[in-house]
Amino acid sequence: MSHIAVIGSGFSGLSAACYLAKEGFDVTILEKNDSAGGRARQFKANGFTFDMGPSWYWMPDVFENFFAYFGKKASDYYTLQRLDPSYKIVYSEDDTLNIPAGVEALCEMFEKLEAGSGKRLQQFLEEGKFKYDIGINDLVHKPGLSVSEFFDFNLVKGALRLHVFQSISTYIRKFFKEKKLVQLLEFPVLFLGATPENTPALYSLMNYADMALGTWYPQGGMYKVIEGMVSLARSLNVTFEFSSNVEQVEVNSTEATGLVVNGTFRPFDFIIAGADYHHVEQHLLPASHRRYSEDYWQKRVLAPSSLIFYLGINKKLDGLLHHTLFFDQDFKQHATEIYEQPQWPSSPQFYISCPSKTDTTVAPEGCENIFILVPVAPDLNDTDAIREKYFDSIISRLEQLTGQSIREHIIYKRSYAHRNFIEDYNAFKGNAYGLANTLMQTANLKPSIINKKVRNLFYTGQLTVPGPGVPPSIISGEVVARELIKRHKELVN
Repeated sequence: MSHIAVIGSGFSGLSAACYLAKEGFDVTILEKNDSAGGRARQFKANGFTFDMGPSWYWMPDVFENFFAYFGKKASDYYTLQRLDPSYKIVYSEDDTLNIPAGVEALCEMFEKLEAGSGKRLQQFLEEGKFKYDIGINDLVHKPGLSVSEFFDFNLVKGALRLHVFQSISTYIRKFFKEKKLVQLLEFPVLFLGATPENTPALYSLMNYADMALGTWYPQGGMYKVIEGMVSLARSLNVTFEFSSNVEQVEVNSTEATGLVVNGTFRPFDFIIAGADYHHVEQHLLPASHRRYSEDYWQKRVLAPSSLIFYLGINKKLDGLLHHTLFFDQDFKQHATEIYEQPQWPSSPQFYISCPSKTDTTVAPEGCENIFILVPVAPDLNDTDAIREKYFDSIISRLEQLTGQSIREHIIYKRSYAHRNFIEDYNAFKGNAYGLANTLMQTANLKPSIINKKVRNLFYTGQLTVPGPGVPPSIISGEVVARELIKRHKELVN
């Protein structure tokens, strides 16, 4: 039986491990940190339970399809609740918008803001569904190893309807003129790695995922998904080794012979790197066996990093839903300062997750659990002084916009940004979301899941296909597992 090492226990590593274990491989997950989950880890403090990273549960079908492959359902591991309203947008102290769940209610809301826009939203979402069906059920499952993967009749036939060569900014404005509606539809692409003007309109599939498929919450927090995947992996006899830092990939002429873990050599037949791609290739592999140069990596366009604050508040707060987006500042200016002129933003938009609005288990009685996220450019100088400056500014804005005192009620506070992403995940330039989904970094143009110089070394996660986000990461694990299984069969035969 071939012994496979999976480096990292994030969504992609857990996914790959499960698919491989089901095929009968002996799989060991080596995790640098003391718990599973990667960026989706959890921590507890002062009676609060904080999800460290992902907080949006979109594309529920991807999670269901993953568990279904193993004869399970998501509900075997956690309980989902659809949020309604899905989220709230704050434009100013007296101007807010609750985004309802369900297309019918959304059409009514659109119509109130712009005459005729309800019917246009239906068309917009129909086109988004086509892109979603092609993108999530077909495109993202391709390993990105050959252009011939895309010579599919249905794909070629529908190519024009995917709007790959049109920006989502231009595309949205063909349907809607009202600024609030445009901003609402542009916000999901903020984390993809480019301004809406430079993001392909293919990604209106995310609007379909948001509005038609809904925003959900697993009771207990997003970490319940990780716990579910860990439980499934253990039932498939996957071995977990925590606090296991991979320090080197040992190779001979064409193969990896094993890994140096916490100073000790461990032999493996195959290796899947679910850890940061750049770190594994540029720091763990000898220079002679790297597929890409450091110059190549420096030219990659990354998705944003994040400045995060985890807060425990000793009272209930008004004016917040489970998800609240603050659009009281210039959206375009903030996007420019992330992507085109990378710098700490002058007046950033920010997002708050307040899961205690939905879930009483994540905060003590009468308290609120607050997660504040500011998307920022990667590779910035991250100091305590800079973090405090933004914290003070954001709390002041939050108090003004919601009309209540907050600062004096903070009983727990922790910040997290670039240097933490580097320390905890070896994240390239302190990125939070991986590689940007630009046209020149799509499919075959992303760093490959295989290393041509090391035939038994594979890559998965947000720096390779299909890209950043929780559902794509789960799919990434499946894609790399299937490629490994295919190549293993070729070797055996």
